[in-house]
Amino acid sequence: MDLKRIILVWMSLVLVGICLVGQSSAADQDLAEQFAPILYFESGETCYPVDVSYALENSYLYQIGDSTPILTTLTATLLQNNSSAYYYLDNQRGTVDAGDTGIITSYQSELARLGYTVYANVDNENDVIQYWFFYAFNAGDLNRHEGDWEMVQVVLSSGQPSQVMVSQHYSGQSAQWNQVEKEGDHVKIYVARGSHANYLRSYSGKFGLASDTVGSNGRVLQPTDYTVEILDVNTHPWLEYQGRWGWVGADAGAAVEASLLGEAGPQGPMFRENGAMWEPFTWAAGLPAVNETFFILDWLLYNFGLLFVLLTALTLAIVILLMYRRYKKHGLGPRKLSLLYIDGMNTKSIGNILCIVAIVVALLGLVYPWYAVNATISIPSYAGTGEYQVLTVDGLNGIQIRLPNAEGPMPLGAFTVPFYLLIAIGLLFLILSTVGISQSKKLGKKYMTRGVRLLVPFILILIFIMAVGSIIPMVAPADLQDNAEMLSAMNAISSSPFSGDSTIPIAGTGGGVVSLHWGFGIGIYLLLFAGIILLMAGLIEWSAHATFFEEKEPIPVPPSEDKK
Repeated sequence: MDLKRIILVWMSLVLVGICLVGQSSAADQDLAEQFAPILYFESGETCYPVDVSYALENSYLYQIGDSTPILTTLTATLLQNNSSAYYYLDNQRGTVDAGDTGIITSYQSELARLGYTVYANVDNENDVIQYWFFYAFNAGDLNRHEGDWEMVQVVLSSGQPSQVMVSQHYSGQSAQWNQVEKEGDHVKIYVARGSHANYLRSYSGKFGLASDTVGSNGRVLQPTDYTVEILDVNTHPWLEYQGRWGWVGADAGAAVEASLLGEAGPQGPMFRENGAMWEPFTWAAGLPAVNETFFILDWLLYNFGLLFVLLTALTLAIVILLMYRRYKKHGLGPRKLSLLYIDGMNTKSIGNILCIVAIVVALLGLVYPWYAVNATISIPSYAGTGEYQVLTVDGLNGIQIRLPNAEGPMPLGAFTVPFYLLIAIGLLFLILSTVGISQSKKLGKKYMTRGVRLLVPFILILIFIMAVGSIIPMVAPADLQDNAEMLSAMNAISSSPFSGDSTIPIAGTGGGVVSLHWGFGIGIYLLLFAGIILLMAGLIEWSAHATFFEEKEPIPVPPSEDKK
């Protein structure tokens, strides 16, 4: 074969290859757009999926341990050529410090120009489409960091969607296609405010991994509202950048602290969770499947305020009706509220005084912490220290559990119930239930019943803390289950629930430790004290055998009307 024929054959093969690549790329684009998700944001959201060019335009490239930037002008190719797990981008428009909104303000000012971009990784071999979202800043309640990569993947079967997986903090959820909300081929995804965790219902987020704020009352991005870009190393060379997409720290000590505190930027799609997320079924294998019961709990917690108001209104109406019937039948006495019968230092007066004291003490207990496990990070090579709450139980936010991890405070569970409302309304009904009570014995029983109820929070928290050592291994991810020091610390908390401390070594920091300090808070002790006082008040009132006022005799019914 002569040279001309060889060249002709070679050029023909090249042209055929170009045509095939073009057709494949076009097919991937059509597939990605066909199943692109609909994104629902909460009204307070400030950042939306954006092209990574925003980060490149506004960031310097650094190496951990060196305060001098490697590059101050960045391109995707430069990022590819300067790839190291020890590198990080630092957005020059702001910091991760609480109250610093510089990056968010910068992004918002350029939003009209930037528009919205979603990246798609079409894995034809596994029949999976991954949708990657880059956010300029993560302003979640659990952590704050520059840059944020989140993902939703759709699994196809015979060309039709069969499953959906969504990222949520360190983990996520897996659902069958018939379990998700959708419009045609487009799954509805509800993005948590600030943290950008993805949920499958607009009322999710209050029960589960973390207390996220989710809703459909903000911006809605239809697939036609954003640009879908097919991820490919040739067109997106930044994919091979192994470093962090946000500030990490000026030196090794600061970097470790930033990671543990959730202030370090994440790695990109190919390197998230040690590359597991780029392998669709490797990542999906560790995700919990959607449980319909959890959806019900999500809905109840999300609508707790409305349901509580309705139930309270109904209960109040019943109480008022009973008070009216008591008024018509026996009268309510001169002071109406029987706990106000205080006239000297007699037994019945002392009982009522103690009841009033108990109510005040209980109300104070609602505004203070009930239980807390705090973590303090100390690293010898770094002068600063960081602190965050590992476990909290209080009247306002319910229960929150998060453990120290290399990717930041790892949420293990949240049960966000405003317990203070339940207790405060209970105290209100206690006061109303004393209306028109003529006998101290009957009043004493009401005091004792409510006193026992005030003891319940302390007892439940004590049982919960004693069980933490057993609960954590069941819900913790594999990397924490293998952490013997962490599990040992959790067992120490369970074995000494009232108070204590423990230390967990931080590997590779030359003596760095996470110090845990735990114990009951003043709030729960105040509730416990109030319950005991109320029990004492009830016993004293019950033993007084006093009459507050003489009940009026019921109006007799005439015989003729009685027959009717």
